[in-house]
Amino acid sequence: MHGQSYADRTSPYQDSVADYWNAERNPVNLRLGEVDGFYHHHYGIGEPDWSVLEGPEATREERIVQELHRLESAQAQLLADRLGPITADSRLLDAGCGRGGGSMVANARFGCQVDGVSISRTQVDFANEQAQLRGVSDKVRFHLRNMLDTGFESGAFDASWNNESTMYVELGLLFAEHARQLRRGGRYVTITGCYNDTYGLPSRAVSEINAHYICDIHPRSTYFKEMAANRLVPVSVIDLTAATIPYWELRAKSHLVTGIEKSFLNAYKDGSFQYLLIAADRV
Repeated sequence: MHGQSYADRTSPYQDSVADYWNAERNPVNLRLGEVDGFYHHHYGIGEPDWSVLEGPEATREERIVQELHRLESAQAQLLADRLGPITADSRLLDAGCGRGGGSMVANARFGCQVDGVSISRTQVDFANEQAQLRGVSDKVRFHLRNMLDTGFESGAFDASWNNESTMYVELGLLFAEHARQLRRGGRYVTITGCYNDTYGLPSRAVSEINAHYICDIHPRSTYFKEMAANRLVPVSVIDLTAATIPYWELRAKSHLVTGIEKSFLNAYKDGSFQYLLIAADRV
């Protein structure tokens, strides 16, 4: 990594974020991943099977876990749908990879090489262990690196993505690094929560989400401004707000509540917060 240590590549804020995720053991992330070994750190989309709330009490929690995981898996597959014409010879970058679920999904689907990066040592070690267990560690590798300055060679990747991790960094720095790493014509995809410029400044509910996750949710406009400034031209924008509300409504009725569900539901429903997929080509 150009002779620099990892510590030289992070800010004090990023160190505090790494500390948060190194210590994080949230059941809503771990229990869902145990269903099939795909450990995601993002939310879900689609209409739930509400019948999971009914039936035998003894198996209610397990039914809810499986249904929430189905919805988050649908979100991961939607992102993979937008990565472009990927083949087994392609190389992908999962920026802010969490415990590696998205990288595993992409490899299982395309058979390609995937590099994931996180500033959390705990997440990187966990994800590499999962790659070993799946027998894909020759193609899927996770690295303790800063997604703003990865040290990977320029133009090395056919596609890259952020799944709910852009709110931890400055978008100008992030998109500059993605543009550097992508080959010409490569595809970048993000799924993210952003605050709605037409609402004004961030709402109380958005501010509560920021405080809960130690993040800084960006306005929608900043995504497009910084993409344009960094040679990333949007090819597809999908508003997933309506598609994610049912996930939050189910989670709010589950044993996996974390206390932030009401803020998400309020923010989505009052129009101050949006859940978007943006796919862009590197030109």
